[in-house]
Amino acid sequence: MTIKIGNAPCSWGVEFADDPRNPAWEKVLDECRDAGYRGIELGPVGYMPEDPAVLGDALAARELELIGGVVFRPFHDPAKWDDVKDGAIRTCQALKAHGASHLVLIDSISPRRAPTAGRPAEAEQMSAAEWADFQGKIRDISKMAVEDYGLIPSIHPHAGGFMDFENEVERLLEEVDASLLKICLDTGHSLYADFDPVAFMDRHMDRISYMHFKDIDPDVRKKVVANRTDFYEACGDGIFCNLGKGAVDFPTLKQKLEDADFNGWCTVEQDCDPGMAQSPIDDAKDNRNYLQSIGFEDVA
Repeated sequence: MTIKIGNAPCSWGVEFADDPRNPAWEKVLDECRDAGYRGIELGPVGYMPEDPAVLGDALAARELELIGGVVFRPFHDPAKWDDVKDGAIRTCQALKAHGASHLVLIDSISPRRAPTAGRPAEAEQMSAAEWADFQGKIRDISKMAVEDYGLIPSIHPHAGGFMDFENEVERLLEEVDASLLKICLDTGHSLYADFDPVAFMDRHMDRISYMHFKDIDPDVRKKVVANRTDFYEACGDGIFCNLGKGAVDFPTLKQKLEDADFNGWCTVEQDCDPGMAQSPIDDAKDNRNYLQSIGFEDVA
């Protein structure tokens, strides 16, 4: 078993490529390396250079490996299919160019679902026709990623979208073949959605191809769920705390990975507001140190 630990631009507040508050991509690479990591995600396509030579040289100069990339687009909106497909194709091209493996699919936040983030009993559900369209888009992008680019696509549940709660994830995994779609289990978003990531691992370890390590402050979660706080405001309120400071049972999670002989990357993500993030590199170092303290020996 070899578990490698990486980090992602969202830990520096980078959620959207065109956000003027984003730090320079070179700074994110520098600080990821300086915090002791040897792998990083692509971030939203268009944030880092799409010229393979430019990004490849920058990664090599810092001895960083590109792990994967996220397509955070509105899979739920039939009118935005061109946008979804554009983001997926460009991300696939970038990952293949740099030898990365993981294509992570996330349904972006919907105004219909944002108010019920963390409230599964109250969340609006798709109609049968909407679900068929939604599931078909995920299947189509996954099939393209596997057959045309040789990637490993995975679904990532996310607060405020239409792929958020446990029953929705279970349904999608049942309806889309495992040869096309795995799961990227995010430990923080699962607890945000009120399901236990460790128990989920017991049932679906064979579908987990990739992990996002995120912790969640239970007191902040309780407050933002009660107040129906916007997801990005919740990030600014510190719902995602440093690893080991929140509700995620990382020692047990580590044991589950070891028992399953998990091989590959687990990526630290500490979503934060780019306008409020004071010192992302300090958080990145603290998270790396915590993982080492509980026995993740392959943290570079």
